[in-house]
Amino acid sequence: MRVTKILAISVLATAAFGTAACSSIREPRGYVVDNTLVNTVQPGIDNQRSVEMTLGRPTFTSQFGEPTWYYVSSTTGRKPFVRPRVEQHQVLAVKFDGAGNVIAADRSGIEQVVYLTPDGDETPTLGRERTFLQDLFGNIGTVSQGLPGGGGPQ
Repeated sequence: MRVTKILAISVLATAAFGTAACSSIREPRGYVVDNTLVNTVQPGIDNQRSVEMTLGRPTFTSQFGEPTWYYVSSTTGRKPFVRPRVEQHQVLAVKFDGAGNVIAADRSGIEQVVYLTPDGDETPTLGRERTFLQDLFGNIGTVSQGLPGGGGPQ
């Protein structure tokens, strides 16, 4: 009777641990979105300084075109022994004019995410394919001209 109880408890404990091990682990990444603060950014009222004081430093800024600050936030879910998958994704793009005043504050979500898959194990390049031996012995007999010690006319 006692062995049966111990066996039943161990089976229940194993099932509980097994179920917990299969649950998804959620990990926030990037900017932590506070909707109350994000909604306070108003075009025509705020400027770069007030946006930085309200939202903090951006994740990254635009390098070309009109000045834009991007706040990127993602939440990934990962099951044990599996690659993480993006569950939620949000980008807040705050655009400024030349004087540093807010023009627009646009949001986009996971519908704008593009998933890229590499094409094989090699990167395609222009030019011709060379074998190891061609690379090793390809320059034998080639004389450079115009360089010191190159054997060119002096």
